[in-house]
Amino acid sequence: MFVLDNPVLQRELISNLRTPRAFLLMLVYQIALSSVILIAYPRDVKIDLSRESASAQRLVDFFFVGQFAIASLMAPSFTAGAISGEKERKTYEMLLASPLQPWVIVSGKLIAALAHLVVLVSGSLPIIMLCLPLGGVSIYELLAAYVGLLSAIFLFGSISMYCSSYFKRTSSSLVVSYVLILPILIVGVVSWLWLAPQGDLRLVITITFIPAICLFAGYSMLAVTARRLLYPPNVGSQGSEVVDLDQEQREAVGLVIQRDQFPDNLFAPPRRKTLMEDGANPVYDKEMHAELFSQGTLMLRLVIQLSMVLAIPLMAVLLFLMPNLASYYVGYVLVFNILAAPVFTAGSITSERERQTLDLLLTTTISSWEIMWGKLLAGYRVSFVLTSFLMFPLLLSFLNPELFKNWKAMLVFLCICIAASIFNAILALFLSTLLRKTSSAMMISYIVLMILYCLPIAIYFLFWSFAPGGDSRDSKLARLQVENLRFLGVASPLMAADSTPMTEVASGSGSAGAKLGSWPLVGSYFIVTLTSSALLLLINTWLFQQRWRLTGRG
Repeated sequence: MFVLDNPVLQRELISNLRTPRAFLLMLVYQIALSSVILIAYPRDVKIDLSRESASAQRLVDFFFVGQFAIASLMAPSFTAGAISGEKERKTYEMLLASPLQPWVIVSGKLIAALAHLVVLVSGSLPIIMLCLPLGGVSIYELLAAYVGLLSAIFLFGSISMYCSSYFKRTSSSLVVSYVLILPILIVGVVSWLWLAPQGDLRLVITITFIPAICLFAGYSMLAVTARRLLYPPNVGSQGSEVVDLDQEQREAVGLVIQRDQFPDNLFAPPRRKTLMEDGANPVYDKEMHAELFSQGTLMLRLVIQLSMVLAIPLMAVLLFLMPNLASYYVGYVLVFNILAAPVFTAGSITSERERQTLDLLLTTTISSWEIMWGKLLAGYRVSFVLTSFLMFPLLLSFLNPELFKNWKAMLVFLCICIAASIFNAILALFLSTLLRKTSSAMMISYIVLMILYCLPIAIYFLFWSFAPGGDSRDSKLARLQVENLRFLGVASPLMAADSTPMTEVASGSGSAGAKLGSWPLVGSYFIVTLTSSALLLLINTWLFQQRWRLTGRG
């Protein structure tokens, strides 16, 4: 019943795997992995198979770290809407009333959502087998890595399914899933690379400890999800959950948001009890006081608590114990904003289409300019305030004498975070104007940001890892060419943060020396980002005006 005769599984598999998107994604995924092997494959005339190949070991580590990161990004995109999507399509109440057992529904949704991702990961096995003839990597290590990778996919899918049962909107489920998975991703990557010299220990941990933890944690969350379907919360018309904001505040565990106090009123202001002031933007007022948090503040509280829990140890290590790695903390802040910004902006226009209220909005006396700015400022205000909680430790880092000497670099880090947050919000609003579904706008926003921000870093790291060593003229020339690849990331704030020069700072193991950087690259990033933001804003304004004219309002 769970697999063979599961109607939920059969329906989801047919609707997911028969779409052109499934085949296109498989093609792109295989081409990307093949390109990695082609670029990094040794080009020596003679390969000594009597010795272990260090390049093969680095290639396999890079290959599996990349697949682990991709799985952590893709698993929530397939699973986070499994149950929340039913709520958005107004079929949640019908699903609860069906004779299907909760475990049948949960297992069918999970298997169908992860089947495509498992097929993608399994399809990479023939490609990585090309590294075996190079030596240094055994077949057992490869198979163990796949066992650990598939276990992690199950865990990521279970986390997303668990979140999907608690939220009405897929966007909320998606961002909480990413925030929960982010610490697992960081710990997994660091542990895998740290245990690389101890191959036998890593092999044992990968085939014993990791699957046991993933199966136990995943099963526990799926059990809670099934119980929630068996004993659902109070639902109203069309399966919408009834949210009592006052009761939610009284029963809140951990962080309690006081909407009428600073700084909570910056990102979650209370509902308006008086008339709006003359000249106020009604769209902005509606979004801030009623729309964004109409389903409660559970998602907001979880995002704040989880992000701060991870930020505290990262701040202690990267800003105080090892200040030479301050740019890595900036990377964490940027990743958080990448995850948060589309949630509050990508549904600005698409949500109006989905509720079939866009035509009503366009026939009001509110100008298109007010609509666009109201939507943009409301979403940007929330995402920026949440991000500023993580930016505040950058100001505290001035208490560290080593970083106080680098006050210019710290100010540049803050400016990079601000510029990136503006671009992320404008890009999400632009895609929300073009597309019809919020889920599509969010996923394309994530894809575009990952390509702009992370792909140049991956290319640079790939060429840097396999660049020839030594002091010969050819080796120095090759390393110089690799350094020039940094300019591929001229639009990436991650690359800009890593390229910000710093004077000599002391790490935990002694003097780290001056951090090499490139002020031209940092300056080029600001020019490209601000210009792109202004251009997208102008195009979006033109699209609004075009739609306004099409409605007959001139």
